[in-house]
Amino acid sequence: MTDLGGFRDNVGHVDLSSGDVTYRGIDDEDARKYIGARGLGVKYVFEAGPDVDPLGPENRLCFMNGPLTGTQTVMSGRIAVTTKSPLTNTVTDSHHGGWSGARLKWAGFDGLVFEGQSEDPVYAVVEDGELELRDASHLWGSGVHDAIEALGEEVDGSVGKNLSVMAIGPGGENEVKYACIVNEDDRASGRGGTGCVMGNKNLKAVVVKSGTKMPKPADPETFQEGYQQAMEVIRESDVTAPNEGGLSLYGTNVLMNITEEMDGLPTKNGKYTSTASMNDAEGSTIDAEEVSGENVRENILVDEPTCHSCPVACKKEVEVDVTHKGEDMNVRMESYEYESAYALGPNSGHTDRDEIGVMIDRCNDMGLDTIEAGNMMAMAMEMTEEGKFDGLGDGLEWGDSETMIDLLEDVANREGDLADALAEGANGLIDGFGAADNSLAVKGQSIPAYDPRCMKGMGIAYATSNRGACHLRAYTPAAEILGIPQKVDPYEWEGKGELTATFQDLHAVSDSFDICKFNAFAEGIEEYVLQYNGMTGLDLTEDELFEAGERIYNLERYYNNLAGFDGADDTLPDRFLEDGIRGQGASEGEYCELPEMKREYYDHRGWVDGVVPDEKLDDLGIDIGPGTGVSSGGSGTAPADD
Repeated sequence: MTDLGGFRDNVGHVDLSSGDVTYRGIDDEDARKYIGARGLGVKYVFEAGPDVDPLGPENRLCFMNGPLTGTQTVMSGRIAVTTKSPLTNTVTDSHHGGWSGARLKWAGFDGLVFEGQSEDPVYAVVEDGELELRDASHLWGSGVHDAIEALGEEVDGSVGKNLSVMAIGPGGENEVKYACIVNEDDRASGRGGTGCVMGNKNLKAVVVKSGTKMPKPADPETFQEGYQQAMEVIRESDVTAPNEGGLSLYGTNVLMNITEEMDGLPTKNGKYTSTASMNDAEGSTIDAEEVSGENVRENILVDEPTCHSCPVACKKEVEVDVTHKGEDMNVRMESYEYESAYALGPNSGHTDRDEIGVMIDRCNDMGLDTIEAGNMMAMAMEMTEEGKFDGLGDGLEWGDSETMIDLLEDVANREGDLADALAEGANGLIDGFGAADNSLAVKGQSIPAYDPRCMKGMGIAYATSNRGACHLRAYTPAAEILGIPQKVDPYEWEGKGELTATFQDLHAVSDSFDICKFNAFAEGIEEYVLQYNGMTGLDLTEDELFEAGERIYNLERYYNNLAGFDGADDTLPDRFLEDGIRGQGASEGEYCELPEMKREYYDHRGWVDGVVPDEKLDDLGIDIGPGTGVSSGGSGTAPADD
């Protein structure tokens, strides 16, 4: 049991097979070592054993908040969902914003751990420190939006006021490998197939009803010092300044024009690094500016909602009108994000702003990861061009946005051979169609919107991410594009291994607090330490907090090692390693020097060919012992019999 400030010392453990619910406190040593949210969630997933089937009853699905979630801390409205990924077979954590995390804390919980498989569909209702399972048979088959509306009527509360709903759509129910969990604010735990695991467990939704009782800091003076310092640097940052900075004005899509101009925007399944270079080569006329944050703000923006305790308000709610196959469609949704627009737009060979808005909304309603869904469309387009879909109809042509809209729903329902094939993700297409050359995935998860040939830090970050290709494990564009904490040359590979490891450890800390990564555009470890110590009552140094982040990252890597991953899996698609950029100026001919960066990275980490050695585990105090499903030995140790 922990008495640290910021915790409720209450985790609901739910056996969906039996329907039993138990309530357990948080081990004090675990809270100190792994902080909360991502760190503690990964620890709970680890305890089930790295050899579990992601779609088996033994796999755990953990909804976790952290000691700063739901407090006065700036940008502290996030929640982490941790599990073993059916998309990658690695450990994964996927976070979403809005108010879900804060409300779960206010409802008396630090987390919920689901295991087993319910015989019939159920949903969970959380209130006043207790959890109840209810029948969800009548909701099975419904989209996320209808499910949330129905649950708002069934549960005595007001959605968006004192009620949060985290639900899956048909994508999760039909076990699409990249299905996600979406809440009432269209915020998604999008990556890694968390919704697929939830659907496999026959869990339709988690409904959280709460008051607004905010945790009090154990050391108010230290906390207020950290809070005021954080607010000051956020207001002064060119990126985060409320109503002035790029994120506040244009949301994440402020990056569209920036990456286009530096030839860093993967286009047409990464064949090109900007729409301009594609136009030059093919005589096409698509334009990334048409789907940029600036264009969205000027033409289709209708509201700018925000998450708990966030002054930045990066969400950009839009309304679009589209005529689709003769039918007039009006869609209002939040939010038009950069990664979603890239994947469903330029990377798929078109820049129809309003149709992309419809696709994002459809992904949210079907419960599909927009990044993975867009990448699967682009991969299918390239495979169609190369004749690899023989026997599956006409395949999918480049830029066919009209077909894409309908295909998203087909994928979620696994209707038709093509849709069913796409539902399996990149690894499924590789295995089924010999499409390795068409994949932009690392460990089975596709890249987001940064080309690693012109942002070399992203290359080593994608390759060494513990959850597959990801920009958020180590957001090196902060330094390579925005100059935070200092500007580095995006085309230079030297130093990127150490930079990536530093970002990985820092973000492991913020993910475990759980606070938004966007605070890192302004805040640093100094503000983190003050707020964390003030809330919990601890007296950690900056080095000790960084070590906690390193411990969490190494625990994840150790899990993956035991699950069969090593340095051979820390790689990139060949086109990034061998094909020079088809562009102009400084980027022309660039490729990613991954082997050199891996050597630098492993040396800094103290890993041996991507494997965490025993001495590293000992140095960090990582001891996963008897009764947890794995042995406490070091690298290469096989999972113990359970």
